[in-house]
Amino acid sequence: MNKHSQLAVGVDAGSSRTRCVICVLENGGLRYLGHGLAPAAGWFRSRITDPDALSASIHAAVADAQRGARVQVESATLGIGGQEIRGAQSRGLYEFGRPHEISADDLAYAVENATEVRLERGRMLLHALPQDFTLDGRAGFRKPVHSICSRLEANVHIVTGAQQEHQALLAAAHMAHLAVEETVFEPIAAAYACLNPEQRAEGVAVVDFGIHSTNLAVYSGDALALAASLPVSADHMTRDIAAIFKVTYDDAECLKQEYGCALLGLTADSSLIEVPSAEDQPPREARRSQLNEILEARAEEIFQYVHAELARVGMERSLHEGIVLTGAGALLNGMCDVAEMVLNCPAGNGFATEEDIGGWPESLQTPEWTTVAGLAMYSAKLKSHKTPQREARGLMGLVLK
Repeated sequence: MNKHSQLAVGVDAGSSRTRCVICVLENGGLRYLGHGLAPAAGWFRSRITDPDALSASIHAAVADAQRGARVQVESATLGIGGQEIRGAQSRGLYEFGRPHEISADDLAYAVENATEVRLERGRMLLHALPQDFTLDGRAGFRKPVHSICSRLEANVHIVTGAQQEHQALLAAAHMAHLAVEETVFEPIAAAYACLNPEQRAEGVAVVDFGIHSTNLAVYSGDALALAASLPVSADHMTRDIAAIFKVTYDDAECLKQEYGCALLGLTADSSLIEVPSAEDQPPREARRSQLNEILEARAEEIFQYVHAELARVGMERSLHEGIVLTGAGALLNGMCDVAEMVLNCPAGNGFATEEDIGGWPESLQTPEWTTVAGLAMYSAKLKSHKTPQREARGLMGLVLK
């Protein structure tokens, strides 16, 4: 690697772990250089409460990645999620006054007009993602460059977030001596790493299932159809276990990871598990089925929320490529089975591979590392102005010219 090589860096500052991936743009593609991991700090239930602590966590993860990659990082693309993220439809109008041959600049201007909406106080625009275009009242055009019309409308899905949370995230990164290239809604970043254009076109949903937040992105016809945050996460599962079994939060998390399953019948439910007790109390046992009943109820609730969001945009029966789970919460046994049962479509875990990033380690081919891999791919797009390997061509290319 020469001194003029461009680095593509992603940082996923989660509420449980902070992850960093460093790649290099090489021969028109991406090559893995190193990754870093650090305990998260500065969060409380998906909200940043201590930017200094979060900054230290980001700095530790980046430093860990730098040691493995043997490079110095100056900037990165950051992921953003949480319960304050919202998606909405918007329309941008561009009237020419006379018949006019449409250019790429015209499409970009119509999309920009769609972003000129009045947001609630304290909110900011994160993404403006075009879906399709309407020409002189004729809807459904996806790539109308060189078409002729006098009235152009852009149908756009805008993603907004809380300005205060966004500023706190930027401040933490800057205190860690890291310039922020872009902030990306986490399931959109995950989609870069685990979906191909054909899957997006046919209809697919990405659920980024984190410890303290669950976020959703739905694609149809080569465009984002829906972005949303859900009110239930893996944290609710752990707290339910702690309350019912009367154990500490950490002990509940250990029980979930060691014995938990989101669907009854997939494990030996009749077996007994040892439940931690206070020092002055005798050992306790409980049926494994009792633990899994708790997890199944919460898992069903999560996917019922997903179903409600899909129904809101008429996509509840249109996920022909199914649902893809990413994030640490996706590791719980049985989650894909519950998703298939509730949503009546195929479900599986999503992760990056060597096809996406050259030299991507097999040990990182897990749902926990999907989002940060996608963030590195997004960083590469910003630097190269080219479509990443798995990025859907066409409408998405309008977002970054």
